This record gives sequence, C-alpha cells and structure tokens, in this order.
Amino acid sequence: MGSVFRLALSGTPGTGKTTVASLLERNGYNIISLESLAKEHNCLGEIDTLDNSRPVDIEKLCLELEKSWSRKPENIVIIDGHLSHQLPCDYTIVLRCQPDILQKRLESRGYTKEKINGNVEWELIGGPWNDKIGSNGWLELDTSEIKQEAIFESIHSWITDGFKPSTVDTDIDWIGRMEE
Repeated sequence: MGSVFRLALSGTPGTGKTTVASLLERNGYNIISLESLAKEHNCLGEIDTLDNSRPVDIEKLCLELEKSWSRKPENIVIIDGHLSHQLPCDYTIVLRCQPDILQKRLESRGYTKEKINGNVEWELIGGPWNDKIGSNGWLELDTSEIKQEAIFESIHSWITDGFKPSTVDTDIDWIGRMEE
C-alpha cells in the first residue's frame, strides 16, 4: 500500500461510515473512532440529553493531535467519525447520501425529528464538504444506492492508486440535482 498516512472517513450520520470502516478493518486497515480519540485526549463531553450524543471539543482535540501526531504513524490509520475531516489528517473521504434515503436511515435508528431534520439539512447543503471538493487528497462518494462493498473497493482503489483524482462522482450537489 505504499507510504503510511492518516485518513479521515467522514460524512453525515447515516451515510455508512462505520459499516465501511468495518470492511476496511477486515481488510487490514487500522481503524480508530473519532470518539475514542476524543476520549483518550479528554475532549469528549457528557451525553447531551437533547440528542443523546457526546459532543467533541474538536478544537482542543486538533491541538492535542498536532502535538502527538508530529510524526507519521507506523501504519496506515483511518479515523472514523463525522467530524474527522477537521482533524490534521493527510487525506479525507466523505461519504454522502441522498437526503430522502438518509432520512429513512435515520428514522430507522429512532433519532428524534429534530436530529433527523438537522442531519438531512446538513447533508442537503453539503455541510462543510463544499469547501474541500476538488482539493488534493479529498474523495467524496455517494452511498445512497451503492453496496458498501463497492464503496470499500472505491476507497481501497483510491488508496492503492496513490490518491489520484477519482473518476467517480466527486462533486455531489443534492440541490443542483433536484433542479435538474
């Protein structure tokens, strides 16, 4: 697989990050959850009763990681988490999902209406990903209808091909597609 690096596996909740991360791990990649990193560096807050999540102090975590990550890792490391794109990683993969499909996925998880709406809106507008599209070391994949194994293959190919620009759709614009 060549050189070692840190890769962020990010995306809105429900896009398939954890499922894809487990496939990557089964195929020899070292996976670390953003939550475990935050916990290890004392950057994980208490459970928020409004949405049943634990907030991450991402700014503090980045400062902590910049200190401890001053050298390359010994092995390839993939950080699984919806804020991982904000970490000091070498490459980033963002998983995306059509808003209507994402809504159904989040409903099946029993999320509150507010949490579902917030995440669907975030996905619809493209969240923070719009600033990074097309930059070096960034790959965006649509997980709406594609099997997770195919997503794994796209990621594995991108990594083993030296992170060359992808031929897959890397400019996902849900609002633009709705206008078509």
